[in-house]
Amino acid sequence: MTRRVLLSLFTLTLTITLSSAADWSRFRGPNGSGAVEGEMPKLDPKAPLWKVEIPGRGAGSPIIVGGKVYLQTASKDGKTRSLLCLNATDGKKAWSKDLVGTEGHTHAKNTLASSTPACDGKQVYAVWWDGSGVSLYSYDLSGKELWRTSLGGYDSQHGPGFSPVVHEGLVFVNVDDDKRAELVAIDIKTGDKKWVKERKHVRACYSSPFILKRDDKAAPELILGTTTAITSYEPATGKVNWNYDLVWPKGKMPLRVIAHPVYVGGLLVMTSGDGGGSRYMVAVDPEAKSPAKIWELDKEVPYVPCLLAKGDLIFWIGDKKGSFACCADSKTGKVLYNERLTAIEPSASPVMVGDQILTIAENGEFVVFKATPKFDEVARGKLAGEKVFASPAVADGKLFIRGESHLYCFGKK
Repeated sequence: MTRRVLLSLFTLTLTITLSSAADWSRFRGPNGSGAVEGEMPKLDPKAPLWKVEIPGRGAGSPIIVGGKVYLQTASKDGKTRSLLCLNATDGKKAWSKDLVGTEGHTHAKNTLASSTPACDGKQVYAVWWDGSGVSLYSYDLSGKELWRTSLGGYDSQHGPGFSPVVHEGLVFVNVDDDKRAELVAIDIKTGDKKWVKERKHVRACYSSPFILKRDDKAAPELILGTTTAITSYEPATGKVNWNYDLVWPKGKMPLRVIAHPVYVGGLLVMTSGDGGGSRYMVAVDPEAKSPAKIWELDKEVPYVPCLLAKGDLIFWIGDKKGSFACCADSKTGKVLYNERLTAIEPSASPVMVGDQILTIAENGEFVVFKATPKFDEVARGKLAGEKVFASPAVADGKLFIRGESHLYCFGKK
């Protein structure tokens, strides 16, 4: 192989690496981790890089792919659902795609557009609820609809809010409402269902699957955690690799799962909770002959916000009667600190950029602290007059925060 060919391959590899690192292509960014390398953009509420009004209401997060921002919203009267495409550089609208919908019952903190789209660089995938049923839609990058696939009716006291995940030619959706639970894989070219796996059902869960790639295994695993189990599937076929059934103590109500598990310190750690205040976190060893529980916690763990992992440490934001920054040793579950942050709880999940973590409460109050074994606050402030329910996104050195009425972008020009 010539030096020129080698150089070309190196350049191509570097370009692909940098491009993918600059994107935030699904809920919680790269593989749902909520974390990217780099430096936390400065968050000055009075001086965003840009700020644009978002019509209607929505609690889904923005995604950023190829210099475009995609997010979902719904009109306040419930008659229209919209997928918006904005320029990441200035927030100007590139296009929008509207769908007809009807009003439907949701939780007070939920909306008619609480899903986060996903994008593989060629197509954008969005879950829509028309007020009765849910469907997965695919669009090209100009907004042209390519296909739509019905996922059936949706019956939940809270309304839907699950998000799609893309991997090697398939889109995965966890359809888990008050009556059924199934994991569905859909072909990105045709919209046909490639496989459907029913799961034991107790109560609606909103967690997204993610791809687990362990160092000692060549084959990736599709991991999904809900009220009933943490399960590993073969992505292409839906074959179950292993399953860990959650056993709830007698007399204790099984809890709802919103945040997906994280893989840290060789363990899968998952949280659950409900509106009554109950909380539960469990760490499972997938390496054991039969996956086994290693430790558990039931105090000051999160219900809605997702976990973050760095090295062998787990970080989370408690969301009960205010917010609490917590750090624990992933191998033992020992809590290293529990620091009260704000009087208002968060619905948004925290994000980590480099060695700093950003969390934002529902009233717009934010705190930045270091991802270290000892609590170290870096900054705090507030988006005045703007409630926040959507999780932030980070791409190409910029921070995107969806407020109740506006989308903000912070960072350098």
